[in-house]
Amino acid sequence: MARPLSAQELLAGAGQTRTVAIPEALLRGGDGAASGAAMGEVTLRPLTLRDVQRLTQAAKDQKVLMSALMVQQALTVPELTTEQVASLPAGLVRFLVQEVNRLSGLDVGEDELETAVRAPIARACFVLAREFGWTPQQCSDLTLGQVLLYLEMLARGEAPQEAP
Repeated sequence: MARPLSAQELLAGAGQTRTVAIPEALLRGGDGAASGAAMGEVTLRPLTLRDVQRLTQAAKDQKVLMSALMVQQALTVPELTTEQVASLPAGLVRFLVQEVNRLSGLDVGEDELETAVRAPIARACFVLAREFGWTPQQCSDLTLGQVLLYLEMLARGEAPQEAP
């Protein structure tokens, strides 16, 4: 039987770092998959909830900026500025973002993704977005009752006058 964890044990993971080998092909302009040879390594730390909240607020809806900020915050060796990270090859940044997500516990496995896509509420929101032209943000703001109401309106051939 598992024992209860202390606050110190829970917080200890946030201070750990991980060395990640960078495939030579990523540094030489390839996709990284062609050669498994590592040219060097970097050290990453996991992002904390505070980091993710701050980065989300700073990046707003700019997905590319979010990626650059995530890498910049997680990269401890070498330390780079956001401008330097933005100047890295896109494939390298993509690779580093995947590693940051994995280290931070933010990656979603194929099974989890498939389950989320098949979830009734996700499918319902997709239908509403498609039928009414709503944005993902508008759909995510709906309550379960509103989702059911709008689905019923669709079934009856009615449409709401404006976005929620």
